[in-house]
Amino acid sequence: MLRFATWKIVAISSMTVFALLVIIPSLLSLGARDALISHMPGWIPVRTIVLGLDLQGGSHVLLEVDSNEVVKTEVENLRDDARRVLREEKIPISGGIGLLPRGVQLHILDPSERDKVLPKLQQLATPIGNPLLRGAASQALDIKDMGNGTIQILVTDTAIDDRIRRAVDQSIEVLRRRVDALGTTEPNIQRQGNDRILVEVPGLQNPEKLKEILGTTAKLEFRLVADPGEDPNNYEMLDQTDQPGKLPVEKQVMVQGEDLTDAQPGFDQRTGEPIVNFRFNIRGGQRFGEVTSENVGRLFAIVLDGKVISAPRILSPITGGSGQISGHFTVESANNLAILLRAGALPAKLTIVEERTVGPGLGQDSIDAGKRAAFVGAGLVLFYMLITYGTFGVFANIALAVHIAFIFAALVLLGATLTLPGIAGIVLTIGMAVDSNVLIYERIREENHAGRSIISSLDAGFKRAFATIVDSNVTMFVAAAILYFLGSGPVRGFAVSLALGIMTSIVTAVTMTRMMIALWYQYARPTKLPI
Repeated sequence: MLRFATWKIVAISSMTVFALLVIIPSLLSLGARDALISHMPGWIPVRTIVLGLDLQGGSHVLLEVDSNEVVKTEVENLRDDARRVLREEKIPISGGIGLLPRGVQLHILDPSERDKVLPKLQQLATPIGNPLLRGAASQALDIKDMGNGTIQILVTDTAIDDRIRRAVDQSIEVLRRRVDALGTTEPNIQRQGNDRILVEVPGLQNPEKLKEILGTTAKLEFRLVADPGEDPNNYEMLDQTDQPGKLPVEKQVMVQGEDLTDAQPGFDQRTGEPIVNFRFNIRGGQRFGEVTSENVGRLFAIVLDGKVISAPRILSPITGGSGQISGHFTVESANNLAILLRAGALPAKLTIVEERTVGPGLGQDSIDAGKRAAFVGAGLVLFYMLITYGTFGVFANIALAVHIAFIFAALVLLGATLTLPGIAGIVLTIGMAVDSNVLIYERIREENHAGRSIISSLDAGFKRAFATIVDSNVTMFVAAAILYFLGSGPVRGFAVSLALGIMTSIVTAVTMTRMMIALWYQYARPTKLPI
């Protein structure tokens, strides 16, 4: 008990000093922080605690995936797949492929051809779910022979639900890249229910800019402008963003925006106007070069979300796999477009169903309330331990201060966001941390009253209380883990601070307190316990 290795003392002291150095920048003003950074060694990470939306203010937006558009896209893809199968089998259809609300319908009058194509169409009905689990997979399509040569192919409800789920997952990744490109800190982007996405951006006080970035689908397409006299079924009239009026644009997409690998804002060297420079991957670059080589002299429309943002004339083949988009941009709009193109297109339109802006004044009130709660709680605990246990209470209070420093250092190193519920979790762990000291001290007191010597009482107190301390902390850690994995938002913030507090309390309440008592006994050589 009283033989505490020197390396342990050095290790605990070094950890304490490191934790203090990590949290000091969060306690200083910006100017003092910059001055400190210049004098701190490079191996110490200089970061500050990230405050959540409820503490520093920011923007809160709840988005919903347009399920109708998801269904429409699925039906259009189904029509294209059915047309491809019929073309490969060289089977004519009567009246073309008709669109239904949840599928397509086609008429094949020849029974032999109908029997031939049905197995091919059945192959389009890919299973949904894990095929390794018996009974878990279901079909994406419901194919019916309605008689009289009519075949209906309907998208099942399971397929629609699965497509919406995948659209939400993909949208979350796209939104995260967009928000990260804004330069914000620790955004919270997560699923809400089956078809909604919650976006919280602490510190961003401009919700309009956030809505513009989040709500734009950013579906980029490169299409040729229709020639005069072309079949009207082959083109559509699209609005233009840089000038009034509509432009006839061919329906066929020559190059997809998904083949872009980079997009950066810049300035046109001739006119000085803001532009967006883009670069394709190998496939997109080859296709772009082929199209521009075969259509020199024609207008090439750049279509974003169904609107023509630019329609330059192809003066010569562009084979380098890169180009530029101009369209009377401002510096801000060019930068926003570059962000959208780099992040990629959303798989479906997102509708804003709720938006809130939390002002920094409310956040400051929360910080002040949290500080008061923490100071009052810590003060009462310190006073109680000092009055009840005397010298040992001082050791417990020192360990408690180090415990709090460890929690905040862990938050800084992990990049975790501190929220108001997180502060509540820290206040709770303050009381939990001294619980361990109370268990140890009371056990020491009981052993001493039973007639043991001081050394024997100290040793038995730590050994016999340790199992109880571990059991109680493991139970609380399991509860924190459940809150984290099953909760969301503020609940997870509370769970993180609680879990960190539990882990650090074991180190400080047991190891550090034991070290201080061992050193105290070696130097003081007391004849009786001070409790």
